[in-house]
Parts: sequence; C-alpha cells; structure tokens
Amino acid sequence: MTHADTPWSCHDQIERVQMLLDSFSRLLGRDLISRDAAPFEQARRLFEARFVVVSHGTEADPVLNYANATALALWEMDWATFVRTPSRLTAEPLHRDERARLLERTRRDGYVDDYAGIRVSQSGRRFQIEQAIVWNLIDDAGNLRGQAATFDRWTPLPADGG
Repeated sequence: MTHADTPWSCHDQIERVQMLLDSFSRLLGRDLISRDAAPFEQARRLFEARFVVVSHGTEADPVLNYANATALALWEMDWATFVRTPSRLTAEPLHRDERARLLERTRRDGYVDDYAGIRVSQSGRRFQIEQAIVWNLIDDAGNLRGQAATFDRWTPLPADGG
C-alpha cells in the first residue's frame, strides 16, 4: 500500500487524529470512536468510519487538513486535493457568511452540536448536512489548532438551488 492508499497512516495524521479525538472527548464528554486501541488503529477506525469527519487549520483562510473516507466520497475529492482546499470552498458562495458565523460561534463556545447547512462537492453536487457537531481542536499545550466537524446525516439537493 502506498501513502495515497492510506493517507491517515503517516505520523502527522495519526497525531492530528489523536488531537481531534482528545478535543472532542474533552469538549463533549464522550468519545467520537472507541479509544481502546493504539493511536494507529484509532486513526484507521476514524478514516474508515461511516460518518463524516473533516478538519481545517488556523490559517487566515483555513485550509482543510483531514478527511475520512466518507468525507472524501461525499465531497468527491481525493486526499491530495482535499488537504490543499480552503475550507470555505466546501460551501457555496451564497452560504459562506453563514459558515463563517458558525465557525466564530464554535471558536467562542468550544463546540456547536446543532449545525445544519448546505455544502457543495467538487463537482458541484449540493447537499444539506444535518445535526453536525463542530468543535475546536486544542493541542496538549492549550493552543487552538483548528476546527473539526462530524455528521452522519446529509440529503442530496437539486443542482438549481431549489
């Protein structure tokens, strides 16, 4: 297997997954996935989960830095494309202000567990996400390292916006 087949298996991504899982547990008081295995196995489990998990960094225009296989399929991107995409491009221009308000609310409150919004795949397919949880990624030193989101409900929408 090559790195392209297992992008989750590199050291940096295993560490990112640990921060993502630790932050989720700290903020929400429960685990996103079972933590009864080594970090490598946890990274594999998260990547193969049937729900969406994505994250981005803290750049001025945050860039996506993690997606599990479900997210990659939903957004119709390969890993290499996804992890160099500005996070704002996952929403249509019309919905980017709403997305920015969500991320600011998350920054302020630590997490949001009731988000619904419209997103768009690389090919332009629109979908409504429902009951998403968005949370801050905090490292062991207490520094904000980005934000992540997870959801397991989405509905395809008509291409014309109606």
